[in-house]
Amino acid sequence: MAISPDRLRDALTGVIGFPVTPFRIDLSVDLEALRRNVRAMLEHPLAAIVAAGGTGELYSLTPTEHLDVVRVVVEEAGARGNLPVIAGTGFNSSLGAELARQAAAAGASGILAFPPYYPGAEEDGLLTYYAALGEATGLGLFIYSRDWFHPSAAMVERIASAVPTLIAWKDGQGDIRRLQMIKERVGDRLCWIGGAGDDMVPAYYAIGIRAFTSSIANVSPQLALDLHDAGTRGDSAALQRMMTDYVVPLYAMRARRKGHEVTVMKELMTLLGLAGGAVRPPLVPLRPEEIEQLRASVPMWQKVAGVPKTMKTGVR
Repeated sequence: MAISPDRLRDALTGVIGFPVTPFRIDLSVDLEALRRNVRAMLEHPLAAIVAAGGTGELYSLTPTEHLDVVRVVVEEAGARGNLPVIAGTGFNSSLGAELARQAAAAGASGILAFPPYYPGAEEDGLLTYYAALGEATGLGLFIYSRDWFHPSAAMVERIASAVPTLIAWKDGQGDIRRLQMIKERVGDRLCWIGGAGDDMVPAYYAIGIRAFTSSIANVSPQLALDLHDAGTRGDSAALQRMMTDYVVPLYAMRARRKGHEVTVMKELMTLLGLAGGAVRPPLVPLRPEEIEQLRASVPMWQKVAGVPKTMKTGVR
């Protein structure tokens, strides 16, 4: 759905779904499985949904696969009230701009810019990179601060001044001290989005953020919405219950090995009867003992995922 950057920004309150990209055993993209997963996610009132994001393994996709993924998500979002679709892009200036343009042509509403391929790049080069992605389309641009890209408040202000289509900043580090300094300097020039994980909702909402990207929405969109509602109300007791029962144990599993923030989510989806699918290298599958540990949490997740207890779980 093509909407103006200002209108998209106004829509960014609440939960932004961050769906996985399911791969078959041969590691080909399973578009029908993606469609089923997105349909289930969009039965709930999300603020927006991301196609080919971090949880969606953007960096493992070819340009053709990226376009296919964006088209499927746009089609499903369009069938459910034209929910905004934000398409991931990155790699380098030319390829990132190409992916942004094809996503816009496919009906995306916004562009989520990942850091470029070169770690620790100079600020002038980064500014040129983000400007190129912003100029590629007329869509609202989101910048995803993650991994090695951990800019100062002055650098964020500089980018915001140079890229007129930039509407939102998605924090992916969870460094609340630095994020507060950035917000103080840049103010309401940008919409601030929590993006380091569902487990950071209490901290994000304590400093006034009211939107976050949720990978937990893959297995329980309602739990993600409940986190938003409790955070908005300032209900620390409700937040703590959800953190203790669901979020913190899941994120502890995700943190055990590199890449498991995606692998664990896909495996939990599979155990719950959804289409998680395989991960592509360099991500690695769970070890047998890790699968069994995750399987022990399935009865608890069934309570919030809406999966009948009689369902046959663990089919691989």
